[in-house]
Amino acid sequence: MRYTTLLSGIICLLCLLAACGDSHFMTDASYRSRVERDFQQKKALMPQGDLFAIFETSLSDYEREALEFLYAYMPLADIADYSGEFHLMNVRASRQAADEMPWGKRIPEDIFRHFVLPVRVNNEHLDSARVVFYKELKDRVKTLSLQDAILEVNHWCHEKAIYTPSDARTSSPLATVRTAYGRCGEESTFLVAALRSVGIPARQVYTPRWAHTDDNHAWVEAWADGQWYFFGACEPEPVLNLGWFNAPASRGMLMHTKVFGRYTGPEEIMLETPNYTEINVIDNYAPTAKATVTVTDTEGHPVSGAKVEFKIYNYAEFYTVATKYTDAEGKAFLTAGKGDMLVWASRDGKFGYAKLSFGKEDALKLSLDKKEGESYTLPMDIVPPVEGANLPEV
Repeated sequence: MRYTTLLSGIICLLCLLAACGDSHFMTDASYRSRVERDFQQKKALMPQGDLFAIFETSLSDYEREALEFLYAYMPLADIADYSGEFHLMNVRASRQAADEMPWGKRIPEDIFRHFVLPVRVNNEHLDSARVVFYKELKDRVKTLSLQDAILEVNHWCHEKAIYTPSDARTSSPLATVRTAYGRCGEESTFLVAALRSVGIPARQVYTPRWAHTDDNHAWVEAWADGQWYFFGACEPEPVLNLGWFNAPASRGMLMHTKVFGRYTGPEEIMLETPNYTEINVIDNYAPTAKATVTVTDTEGHPVSGAKVEFKIYNYAEFYTVATKYTDAEGKAFLTAGKGDMLVWASRDGKFGYAKLSFGKEDALKLSLDKKEGESYTLPMDIVPPVEGANLPEV
């Protein structure tokens, strides 16, 4: 009798452990509910065919939640063009990396969710790079510290591809390996995919336009032990936070990155869409200042919902690098490098504009006192931020 009771207790314990063995991909119940709602809305947009058939197969709780997160925020084309088995393969590969790499358990859930699991980086074709890269990289980095592993993955990418300008759609990571070249956007897409393949959080960073010279650039940030570090893709250096662009970046006025899904991190949010959150990461590169723009009508009343465009002078034009919309008090704000921008506000065919010097002015008032079809002039000097490169010790 005592033996039977003990055996029953062991069986119950094993059943309980089996039930608890499969953890949630999203442990925050409220966030999980929000993703579920977004997933159902996305599913309702595509009722035809069997595009969501993968959810009718046998899935663990972790796999189901991770797939729901991906499907809730991926572009519609990714649902139609790639099978559910393809997305499930990537979910399982990302979990394998988290289980087998020594840093896997140290990565916070929200960081893993937004910067390791997603397959898409830019507008590239998707492929099985995560699985292929993991097999080639895991033994090369598994004994290293997380920071050294980041450097080593970048060395590996340098062995695979060199910089070559291109104008076509961003090539997939495996295509970059096959051709052995790519522009900065393609090299950084390649590197982000390689880092994520071994469970290292990574994101592609852009400056839409430099403030001090024509052109733009893209590079990579990777997360290690609570901090984001930057480096040039396929341009290995002996330490992190070092690249040929340290000095230009110190003169930058805006750097941003697109984060898959609904992101609630500490960075300033630039834009929220049904698929991604665009965040401002300029604070990682240059001294910054925050300025508030207040938009009014000709009688001085605040205008809500006005479009406020922040423009950098580049390539002989004022190029919009950030777009905000005013709140109920007619206010919008931006954090930027300490230089000059043109701010353009508009609503219902009326507009107003003025220069804003970040670091010298913390507020700007704009009146929508101009109309389309009329000519206006505004003489001004546009001054970019001063150089102040902070070079790490090598």
